[in-house]
Amino acid sequence: MSDSPESGPVKTRRDGAILEVTLDRPKANAIDLQTSRVMGEVFREFRDDPDLRVAILTGGGEKFFCPGWDLKAAADGDAVDGDYGVGGFGGLQELRDMNKPVIAAVNGIACGGGLELALSADMIIAAGHASFALPEIRSGTVADAASVKLPKRIPYHIAMELLLTGRWFDAEEANRWGLVNEIVPADQLMDRAWELARLLASGPPLVYAAIKEIVRDAEDSKFQDAMNRITQRQLKTVDVLYGSEDNLEGARAFAEKRDPVWKGR
Repeated sequence: MSDSPESGPVKTRRDGAILEVTLDRPKANAIDLQTSRVMGEVFREFRDDPDLRVAILTGGGEKFFCPGWDLKAAADGDAVDGDYGVGGFGGLQELRDMNKPVIAAVNGIACGGGLELALSADMIIAAGHASFALPEIRSGTVADAASVKLPKRIPYHIAMELLLTGRWFDAEEANRWGLVNEIVPADQLMDRAWELARLLASGPPLVYAAIKEIVRDAEDSKFQDAMNRITQRQLKTVDVLYGSEDNLEGARAFAEKRDPVWKGR
């Protein structure tokens, strides 16, 4: 995957094992069907490329991360239930077997589907001026993915308040409820995202994959059922990990008092 053309709505930059994905569709980085399909292809290629380990998702400009669905495109004929492409809305929300870490660097307004897109990441870093909302209620529709995810991420009553009122909240409140990992000055946002990405890229990719699959599988499972699937190697990523060179390398490096060298196999 090479750097994408500057004229496209989705720009990518690759540095070693890290892929930076920028949604850059002025004026507000809203997502129409075509942009969603492009994002899906980008994230599918990231998922399937063995040399890539971590992705950063951000928005172009300083005001918007993403406001979600492009209502102007909808008025021109884009169906809200149309073909969003692989991975569903924004290419990430429903992408199966995404077993690599994704960091959302929220550089401004993240509302509606834009907030849902950020929720699809594993970690969220926000600029100090970032703001959030789920305003679908005001236009007579439902924030479907947020209705599934948000009550599992923050206190139930807070999640329901945000869903039922559609009110705006700032980065400080998002951080207070644990919705974002940290807040940084806007001019340091991408530096911090890359710092975190490099830390993750230096870690064991097979372990990350197992962690992500275990978390997904256990979400609606009883504890013992989930543990049984892990210990009996019924999860693909766990089975691969337990039979891998990296699994042995971790033990050897510990015994030899050196840093491990992860190969992803």
